Amino acid sequence: MSPQYSELELALNTLVSEFHKASDNKATMNTTQFQTLLSNQMPALSKTLESDDGMGKLLQKMGVQSGQEVSFENFWSLINSQATTLFDATPKEKGVNCTCEVM
Repeated sequence: MSPQYSELELALNTLVSEFHKASDNKATMNTTQFQTLLSNQMPALSKTLESDDGMGKLLQKMGVQSGQEVSFENFWSLINSQATTLFDATPKEKGVNCTCEVM
């Protein structure tokens, strides 16, 4: 019998799996692979980045230096930012606030 995973565990597995699928199972991905990942898995974000300048600003915000590839750590910073933005944009139960910070 296989273990039962929570929705959160399954979501984490999806994040890691999609990163590795986009990077051809390497530790990093180039910007073309990253753009494809965003187009396929985060289309709402992708639409806001249609200019080269938009992508460049996003990569910089993620800590990716010019000419550098995107690591999972860089990708995770994007996920953190997007999760916080989405959380802030949705109605909450009374008294729920996100004070998440990435170390």
